[in-house]
Parts: sequence; C-alpha cells; structure tokens
Amino acid sequence: MKSYKGNPVSKGVEIGKVYKYVPYHASVGEELIEEAQVADELQKYGDAKEKALHELNRLKESMGKSDQDKAAILGAHIEILKDPAMDQQIGKFIKKKMYNAKYAIDASYKMFIGMLEKVQDDLIRERIADMKDVRNRTLRCLDGEPEKNLSTLSEPVIVIAKDLLPSDTASLNRKMVLGIITEVGGATSHTAIIARSYEIPAILGVKNAMELFVDGEEVIIDAIAGNVLTQIEEEIRQDYDKKSRIFKEQALDTKKYLHVEPVTKDGERIYVNLNIGSTSEEELEHAVVSDGVGLFRSEFLYMGRDKLPDEEEQYKIYTKVLEAFAGKTVILRTMDIGGDKKLDCMELPVEENPFLGKRALRLSFAYPDIFLTQLKAALRAAVNGDLWIMFPMVESMDDIRRAKQYVEQAKKELSDACVPYGSVKIGIMVEIPSIAVIAEQAAKEVDFASIGTNDLTQYTLAVDRMNPELGDFYQKYHPAVLKLIRNVIEQFNKAGKHVGVCGELGGDELGSVILMGFGLRQLSMGYASVAQIKKIITNITIEDTKGIADNVCAMSTSAEIEAYVTGELKAKGL
Repeated sequence: MKSYKGNPVSKGVEIGKVYKYVPYHASVGEELIEEAQVADELQKYGDAKEKALHELNRLKESMGKSDQDKAAILGAHIEILKDPAMDQQIGKFIKKKMYNAKYAIDASYKMFIGMLEKVQDDLIRERIADMKDVRNRTLRCLDGEPEKNLSTLSEPVIVIAKDLLPSDTASLNRKMVLGIITEVGGATSHTAIIARSYEIPAILGVKNAMELFVDGEEVIIDAIAGNVLTQIEEEIRQDYDKKSRIFKEQALDTKKYLHVEPVTKDGERIYVNLNIGSTSEEELEHAVVSDGVGLFRSEFLYMGRDKLPDEEEQYKIYTKVLEAFAGKTVILRTMDIGGDKKLDCMELPVEENPFLGKRALRLSFAYPDIFLTQLKAALRAAVNGDLWIMFPMVESMDDIRRAKQYVEQAKKELSDACVPYGSVKIGIMVEIPSIAVIAEQAAKEVDFASIGTNDLTQYTLAVDRMNPELGDFYQKYHPAVLKLIRNVIEQFNKAGKHVGVCGELGGDELGSVILMGFGLRQLSMGYASVAQIKKIITNITIEDTKGIADNVCAMSTSAEIEAYVTGELKAKGL
C-alpha cells in the first residue's frame, strides 16, 4: 500500500476508480495583425464572447433554483464576461497593440489575474479561478471547440486533476463523482466549496497527482486524515469501507444541527455568526441559520473595477445585507485593501513588504475622502438595521482614536447635509500582536473586538500563511497565539465589552472548544462549518470547555494541544 498526503477540504471516505480529467487548453502565441484586420479581430472577439454568454446563460437557466451554488458561480462568470473594463482592455490590445483577438483575450485576462495573485485575502484570491475559467471558455469559443466537462461520466469515479475550474465543478454529475483530488487549491476555493455543499470527499494540494495515479486504478480517498491510498490490500479495504459507513452516518446526524439554537448542555447561549464576502443570493439566504454577520468583507466593492464605489452604491449594498439579516447584527469591516491588494481604480504604491505596508486602516488614513465616503454610507445604512463598524489592522491606541475621529467627522458631514443616519457600535479587528498585548487599554476605547486569527497567527509566528512551503510553521494552535487570544477575550469580558472571533479558528472544531473555554460566546465562520460547530456547542458544557482550555494553556506545542483536544472530543462522541 502507498499513501499520499494532501489538504482535506471536504470530509469523507470513498473507494473508487481513478478518472484523470484534463480540460480544454487553448494554444496561444503572440500574433500581430495589420490595420485592415482590426475590425475582423474585434468581430471575432465579439462573436466568441456572445457564444460564451449563451453557454453560461443556458447552463445557469438549466440549474434554476435546484442548485443555487452552481448558479451563483455561473452568475459570477457572466458578470466577468460582461465587465466593461475587460472589454475595454481587449479592445485596446487589438486596436493599439495590434494583437490578434486570441492573444488580446489571453493577455487581458492574464493582466487582471496577475493583479489578483498579489492579494492575500483567500476569498478575493479565489476569484482568480473564475477569471481563468472565463478566459478558457472565451478562447475555446473563439477556436470553435465543443465544451468538455464532468457532466457526461458513465460510472462513479474519483476525479483527479491538476486543478478544477469553477465551471468544471459546476457541471459535474454529483452521482458519478465519488471524490475529488487536485494538485492545487485551498479550503476557500470553488472546488472546496462545491465539494462541501455536495458532500463529496475532496483532498487538494496533492503534489504531482496527475503523475502519481493511473486511469482506472482503485484508490481510497480519506478526506478526514488527508490521505490517498493506492495498491490496497483487502483487509485495508474492509477497514475503510467501515470508516466510510460510519462517517456517512455521522454526517446525517450533523445535518440535523443546522437550524438548532446553539445552547450548551449547561444552558449557555453561544452566538454563531457568518463571515460573508458578497451580497450574492447564495450568501444572503444563509441568514436563517445564523445569529448575524460576524464579518462582512467590504473589499469586493473595490476589487476588479475601474472606478471607486460612491456613497450611494455602498449605502444600497449595506442596506441590502441588513435587510437580509432582518434585525440581526451585521459587523462591517471597513476596506481591507492596499499593499498586496492592488486595485484597478486606485494607484497604490509598490512596496517591498506589502503584508506589513500601507494597507487596511493605514490606507484609509492615507485616503480620507475614500474612508469618509465608506463611513457615511455605513452610517446612513445603519438606519435600516443593527450595523457595527469594525476597523482592520489596528496596531495602537493612536489608530483607534484617529479612526473614531473620522467617524465623528462623517456624522458631522451628514448632519450638516441634513442626511439621516443611525447609531453604530465601533470596534476593532485584533490581528496584530501589539493590540492583543494591550487589549486592556483597547477595551476602554471601543465597543467591541473581533479576533482575526488568520493574520494574528501569521504576524505572531512570522509565517506567510499563503506560502505552501511553510505549512508546518503556520500553527493555528501555537501556545503563543492562544495566549494572545485568551488575553483579548478576558480583557474585553472584564470590561463588559463584546468580543468574537471571525478568523478560521471560529469555525474550527477544536478551536471552537478552546475559545469557549477562554470565555468567548460568539463565533463567526463560513456557512459550511455552521452545522458541525452547532453540534459541538449543543453536546458539551461550558465547564467541560473551561477544563480543556486550562489544560491547553499548560501545554507547550501545537501538536500536543491538537492531539489532546481531539482526544477529548472523541471521548465525548464528537
């Protein structure tokens, strides 16, 4: 038996035959044209675009209301294809650079993809897959090639690919796909999201997967441990058959918790909120299973467009979210852009170390007009619901006081213009160690805090969390990180101020238990984690979590902590 490791992003265990999927790949070379050919090349692009739009609309319509996840992906592709900025760039390359249509399409998409590749936010980066997908579809339509996808599989298989683009996952026949293995991709990728929504076991990031496995060979995908097994002995096969059956039984049980009120066995109410990154129908319809929005990323308003969103546009978007969550709290994070997150609509400085550069709140201070526009839109929207404003990348008390002054200025400008606005709570995102250390002082200055565990871990451990070569060094249960988190929770609780977690640890099974033991009562996460976290909450007592947290604080390594908490949950049947 041989075993290969990867990142399990959608849990499950299956045994099946390998199907290696290789999608259409356009051959593109730089080719210049004559002035007389410009009109023809523009027509070729227009025809390819219309054909691609027809395909996408047909696919989206065929799904209708039956598959909202897939329809949302295809809707995003339609928006990209219709984007005036993309049209303008392709036209410019054809008319000014004298590129043929094929090369102009390829070069334009690559240019926008290059901008997004510099972004650190996982959800924004995953838009790269959408861009690549639309580029490939347009080039295929230009070449007159038929569509190739995973909808025509004739038997159940485990799909192995270098990567799966959104349209690949959107077209797959879920009855015929037992599991998914790719060479690239992360937990927030479209592949991961679709796999989880379909309950298809998926392991991403298996190096050289296309070379390691043979079409038709039988493999085991263990997307709990993150292993792919080949050359399977009968005894091992039987063990994994049993493991698969047990997992499916447990998954059915977990589903029952999605709409359950999250109250611990000893009566403590825990608030389960959602992290959202857009105002898509898919995201907003999940409001019914949550207590509100723990993190509303406003970056999507600024990315991939040629002009900044004005106050009215932002007001309407914030209001749309407040209305969808109908009286529940919505925590809006002000623009977390700059440095690594390049914008088409702003000229930002090139920095040697963008992750530590002029970004997030620092950028807001550098562009007060843009900051005030967002604050005024948020204050106006607050009339329509319970909106809280949160500032990202806060490092000092000076940052907090300066940001609050801008809020007061925004209020004054609205008052002077006789524009009504609502009351809001003001808070900070704790993601820089310096502010975590002085949490006692910070708690006196703000109404609430939300701990961004992803960046807090990155900055505390000096590890680039986007670098796959440093995976072993990015330790989310590192004692130093947990110590900082505990201090923030204790200080804000002591001050009688609201505190939550909106980073990855909030939707993490082990992390959620530790956080509750530290005194946290609000967890915010992606929709895919809600049922499992509610199951844990309703099957444990706060006293249990306190005991676990105390023991964790006496441990010295991340591995030791992970093994211990895993064992404790297993002993409780979780």
